[in-house]
Amino acid sequence: MSARGVEADELGARLKVYEGRPAAVAGVGKDPVNLPMIRHWCEAMGDTNPAYEGPDAIAPPTMLQAWTMGGLSGHTGRTGAYDELLGLLDEAGCTSVVATDCEQEYLRPLRPGDEVVFDTLIESVSERKTTKLGAGYFVTTRTDVRAAGELVGTHRFRILKYAPARRTPPAPRPRRPRPVVNRDNAGFWEGVAEHRLLIQRCTDCGTLRHPWLPGCNACGCLEWDTVEASGEGTVYSYVVMHHPPFPAFEPPFAVGLVELAEGVRMVSSVVGVPYDKVRIGLAVRVEFRTYEDDEGTLVLPVFRVVEGDG
Repeated sequence: MSARGVEADELGARLKVYEGRPAAVAGVGKDPVNLPMIRHWCEAMGDTNPAYEGPDAIAPPTMLQAWTMGGLSGHTGRTGAYDELLGLLDEAGCTSVVATDCEQEYLRPLRPGDEVVFDTLIESVSERKTTKLGAGYFVTTRTDVRAAGELVGTHRFRILKYAPARRTPPAPRPRRPRPVVNRDNAGFWEGVAEHRLLIQRCTDCGTLRHPWLPGCNACGCLEWDTVEASGEGTVYSYVVMHHPPFPAFEPPFAVGLVELAEGVRMVSSVVGVPYDKVRIGLAVRVEFRTYEDDEGTLVLPVFRVVEGDG
């Protein structure tokens, strides 16, 4: 084994010691669950579910982590173990970090007035992994959230703490990022591969929804079918990406939030006009683009500005 490999193994053994250690004990949410924060969240997400309004309002389940955040001043209950773990990684050259994913489990809704208490555990530290970003370690924490002594939800959060890889000349044919396909959205991507834009429809209340979800966010029904969108829409909002640059993309370019004629919104590229000509209200039409790389064929929907509306 090389000296570098021995060093990595030694670091990995030191990191494994932190598995199972608490990162926060009896942490207290900065604020009780409250309607103003719920309103701000719903406005930011565009969520108009009536369950989040009025005297019987509940908090959106996906706000679970928001009630535990310490903000710039931090929160009570921190043990120092997590900071020590990150410090070891910093000393080993793993000075960069990226959040990779999170998982949440909901046991009961939070309601305005609930006081949130939480415990956070360092659940796992991976072996040394080599990624395109660089070599490092995945660290997973689990936060158990309680209200009135009752477990209301669990939040798992995973980061990659890594040493940035040395920059290499760009590949001749950069590969476009692949969408994350799972059991909840596989039908959408199957439709895209057939050049069809499919929207989920609740079979109970008829509400259309996008992105695809396992259940209706209007009535909670788990049964659904699909309708094929016309592909017509308008630019509801947009951003122009300048930085950071990604392989297979040439900034600046426009990314739009497109409102389809059926009423749902979808994020995708806006093409057909220069990035600085994109405007809210532009009429667009879906266009399916095919890319070939070493992983096979990739079909993606983009939205082209309708001729005469640019």
